[in-house]
Amino acid sequence: MTDAHAKSFTKPTSRRSLLKGLGAAAVGISLLGKKSPAWAEEEPKLNFYNWDTYIGETTLADFQKASGIDVNMSLFATNDELFAKLRAGNPGFDVIVPGSEFVQRMIQAKLLEPLDHAKIPNIKNVAPEFIKDAPYDPGRKFSMPYTWLVIGIGYRKSKVKEVPDSWKYLFDSDEYKGRIAVMSDASELFRNCFKYLGKSINDDSPELIKQAEALLIKQKPNIKSFHEDNGQDLLLSGEVDVVMEYNGDIAQVMTEDDDLNFVVPKEGAMKQSDTLAIPKGAPHPENALKFINFILDAKVGAAISETIKYPSPNAAAVALMPASYKDNPVIFPPAEIMAKCEYPSYLGADFTRLLDEAMTRLRAA
Repeated sequence: MTDAHAKSFTKPTSRRSLLKGLGAAAVGISLLGKKSPAWAEEEPKLNFYNWDTYIGETTLADFQKASGIDVNMSLFATNDELFAKLRAGNPGFDVIVPGSEFVQRMIQAKLLEPLDHAKIPNIKNVAPEFIKDAPYDPGRKFSMPYTWLVIGIGYRKSKVKEVPDSWKYLFDSDEYKGRIAVMSDASELFRNCFKYLGKSINDDSPELIKQAEALLIKQKPNIKSFHEDNGQDLLLSGEVDVVMEYNGDIAQVMTEDDDLNFVVPKEGAMKQSDTLAIPKGAPHPENALKFINFILDAKVGAAISETIKYPSPNAAAVALMPASYKDNPVIFPPAEIMAKCEYPSYLGADFTRLLDEAMTRLRAA
């Protein structure tokens, strides 16, 4: 979900999709403008490291016009890629967009700069729960919320007997044999399986991993695909009838096919938030704060949401959106089911290793 690419802006694709048709792992955008006197203390430049198709059509140009700061945006495809790049030493990024679990991991690794809230007055536009309910960054000392996401089940209405409102349909049933796609990311797959088993996604017991592994190996003959974040495309093309995917990705393809829908399973699911953060060693930290504040402006946030179709934590921006967005139960699932959803915590290298090993065995089974 991220891109403010110089090409014409087309239908958004998955935030976690690999860069399609760009010809390189990173694409730069240079927005030329005259230096504003207000920014004399820092050169008028900003280096933004973002997901593909994850910015408004004119956001960067509007920021350049308002501030006189040139923005260069390059793209990453996974949180692991982002983390590895910064752990090796910040090559010059000022603002990054890590997922919530990786914010926690980066804080522990001392890879993020603390934020001066006094220089981000538009924090007032963020819904209070996204400031208070951020276990991965208490007090929002290192990150500002950009979007939020929840994993659930996308489905083709004409192909299901009833709303597939349980993880059972993906993890423990042959009802849609050969028409199921699940995520290939070990954390997303196994930890949502934990929810089906009645446990927290943050339960790190090796026994639970083994239980989930056994269940998924048993289910594997019914699964058509372990998808690489193109689940919405598999559903749209008719290759599968039920798919494990993010709500925003399904919301995007629902605009093309009214036979599609999405549900968060009754057991609950993994929710996440993508954030705006300043990495250690940022060459333009003051410009970075100005940019983050600009993104949190109500009108700017609304324009971004209109483009990317993901749920926004910016209450002032949501208020400006049409009913087709703010009243959409796919983009904003009911509060009672969201209460059963959890943010993933970073549970350490050993837990990550156990999940990866279990995923390897599942693929080989």
